[in-house]
Amino acid sequence: MENYDVIIVGAGMAGSYAAKEFCDAGLKTLLLERGRDVVHLQDYPTTSMNPWEFKYKGDLPWEVKKDIPIQSKCYACREDAAHFFIKDTDHPYIQDKPFDWLRGYQVGGKSIMWARQTQRWSDFDFEGPERDGFAVDWPIRYKDLAPWYDKVEHFIGVAGNKDGLDMLPDGDFLKSWDLNCVEDHFKSSIESAYKDRHVIFGRCAHLSEVRDIHRQQGRTLCQSRTLCQRGCPFGGYFNANSTLIPWAQRTGNLTLRPFSVVQSITYDEKMGKASGVRVIDANTKEEMEYGAKVVFVCAATINTNILLLNSKSDRFPNGLGNDSGVLGKYVAFHNYNATISGRHDGHLEFTTEGRKPTSAYLPRFRNLRRQETDFLRGYAATFGASRPDVGNSDGAGDELMANLMAPTQPAEAWGVYSQMMGETIPKESNYVSLDATEKDQWGMPLVHINIDYDDNDRKMEQDFLDQFSEMFEKAGFKDIRTATNTRVPGNDIHEMGGVRMGRDPKTSMLNGNNQLHAVPNVFVTDGACMTSVSTQNPSLTFMALSARAANFAIEAMKKAEL
Repeated sequence: MENYDVIIVGAGMAGSYAAKEFCDAGLKTLLLERGRDVVHLQDYPTTSMNPWEFKYKGDLPWEVKKDIPIQSKCYACREDAAHFFIKDTDHPYIQDKPFDWLRGYQVGGKSIMWARQTQRWSDFDFEGPERDGFAVDWPIRYKDLAPWYDKVEHFIGVAGNKDGLDMLPDGDFLKSWDLNCVEDHFKSSIESAYKDRHVIFGRCAHLSEVRDIHRQQGRTLCQSRTLCQRGCPFGGYFNANSTLIPWAQRTGNLTLRPFSVVQSITYDEKMGKASGVRVIDANTKEEMEYGAKVVFVCAATINTNILLLNSKSDRFPNGLGNDSGVLGKYVAFHNYNATISGRHDGHLEFTTEGRKPTSAYLPRFRNLRRQETDFLRGYAATFGASRPDVGNSDGAGDELMANLMAPTQPAEAWGVYSQMMGETIPKESNYVSLDATEKDQWGMPLVHINIDYDDNDRKMEQDFLDQFSEMFEKAGFKDIRTATNTRVPGNDIHEMGGVRMGRDPKTSMLNGNNQLHAVPNVFVTDGACMTSVSTQNPSLTFMALSARAANFAIEAMKKAEL
């Protein structure tokens, strides 16, 4: 059996950030990924293709869609990036309630296709469960994570403004992109009408300028191509493939093993700690074991829950570390269901030209300092305005050709749009569990997913529609249209929980250092560790937690405490 100082399960952004920290500290690290390798620059087959080079004009044909009925619901799963998503027919699961489990099984994980919004959490988020009386209290606060946010932002590169908002702390930012004139108009309208509502440019993991740390990574400026889901040849946005993994490899301390399905974490009954992992080769189905002093589990939320639930022993018959019985429970997600659109008839002397990597952003303002509604928690929202050029495709034959060749004209008015990102409440009734008999092709039990919306979510959706209708009216927008779509949980791609952090081992799985209460040499730092989900995009927080926990483990190993 091969032995390492550290084994990390999952080569997405959380696992890869942990790998970077361990390798920088000189520790021999095994990074396991169940999917294929994706090497920066070598394995982005569509990154420089032109629109006319795609056989299906960007869409997916039925022959492809029939094997990916769930993945193809994702905005990024189109002809140019479908190869970064799993084939649903090869990876079945059981939907006790409808759930779109969107997955990218490869080195880099979903960091290749993510939306790149990187907002910090604040104490309003970490104190939320204690204040509102749902879930359990987070064992950490913003001050515990602030220096690790700094570290991650500096390394990956985050563009944004110093906005001075206590609900959305400032960070170590590169210069921001600008709002356009109508987004600025909306910002001025809202901030003059409301004292507690703000419109900012959404902070995003893109290089708007290049620092020495990014040159060392071999990256250069974001070109604002907005083709990020293909993989970026410039390294203009952050993914694990262009930054964390090559950095760790250059230390000589990283062993990267793709095609490795981790079946379970092995537990030493006499030592009272984990001894390593049991792995199934994804291609040959060969079984093998690897040993380590420390195991980090970063397989993405549901897979991390599956792995711990499947890691059974005499000491832990219900899953590794599951003395509390909460493993797999209290899973939550983000609610994107409500949208609003409208028309702006002003600023017609301007139009939009070029692209920018993300939109304007409205941080949460509901139930922030006090409970003011009949629902718990709140929502953030995106906002965008555009006035694209439009052509004329009327007619047929020579007339059509002449119309198509004529100069385009700006649309008659600006279009405006916003979408909520609401916080759902962790509940015991939202859970994942393992099937007793059905298994996948690698012998892993199929997972049951039982996750749904509730009345709190519906009330929040209506409040978003009411509040944003009012704000759109104050900004002078016309033809305001609201909608509640039918996307099911999972389609937000932000499922979290099941292995939650907490102060009490009786009601949580992990302590404030992301260690299993009952197995302190096992750490969980991906979305599974989250006690609540807040309203911010979570990936930045996953990486900050990973960096913090890895450095705690490094120091503990130096003292022979792990």
